[in-house]
Amino acid sequence: MSTNRINHLKYLESESIFIIREALSEAARPVLLYSIGKDSSVLLHLATKAFYPQKIPFPIMHIDTGWKFNEMYKFRDKFMRKNNLDLIIFKNLDGEKKNINPNDYKSEIYTDIMKTQALKMALKKFDFDLAFGGARRDEEKSRAKERIFSIRNEKQSWDPKSQRPELWDLYNTKINKKKSFRVFPLSNWTELDVWQYIYEEKIPIVDLYLASKRKVINRDNMLLMVDDHRLKIKKNENIFYKNVRFRTLGCYPLTSAIVSNANSVESILLELLNTKYSERYGRFIDRDSISSMEKKKLQGYF
Repeated sequence: MSTNRINHLKYLESESIFIIREALSEAARPVLLYSIGKDSSVLLHLATKAFYPQKIPFPIMHIDTGWKFNEMYKFRDKFMRKNNLDLIIFKNLDGEKKNINPNDYKSEIYTDIMKTQALKMALKKFDFDLAFGGARRDEEKSRAKERIFSIRNEKQSWDPKSQRPELWDLYNTKINKKKSFRVFPLSNWTELDVWQYIYEEKIPIVDLYLASKRKVINRDNMLLMVDDHRLKIKKNENIFYKNVRFRTLGCYPLTSAIVSNANSVESILLELLNTKYSERYGRFIDRDSISSMEKKKLQGYF
């Protein structure tokens, strides 16, 4: 990797660590949201660096829908044990009792109940006034409109018109008690930046990001991995093997795989240089409507 590229990554790293420290200086009860994906893994790595050699001074929380890939759960539990991190696992138990799942409910209903409402319940229960997340501006157009320090009202909703200017890397971290912050230290990173940083820092990631021969079905021209019994196979669907990997990891079976031979971080970097599609192309939840993500954020989604 070129010296200029490494310097660019060091700049992004420095900026993100500065944002994390700035946020912590004002927050009474911060939390880092962890999705088990590559972005939150990078964010967790940055938070570790920001306070090293001390332990991260705030808890880590996973909003668990119960519908992640099995490999993701194994990775999460092993990683947390190895690094002795304080992890809160929160579920919407009412939604779970009602068996709200992505097979029987529309993705927008499932996402609202098991993700958005669960997140809002968790933030209220633990009285968190600031939540760090790994969202990036290059992911999706509504993400691009959001500030690094994003104000949420008393209902945890995002109002684009109430966002504060963030000129010259100056952040207004003052807020009244009825409101809260969602803070995005990776806002200025790209997907390529994330993967190059993972490569340089040797950050552990879920193996699902790497290509391997896996059992899949073709549904609506999307390749869904057959992880276990949770996937309901339709009569006209056949299981077959394909070399695939995931560019983004969400709920199963709302996240599709891509055909790929990139079985290492180095080969993923080469693959990304030639890709024509957004990494969230395989997320079914982003296809609910034209302004799907923006509507979710207005409801309180991250």
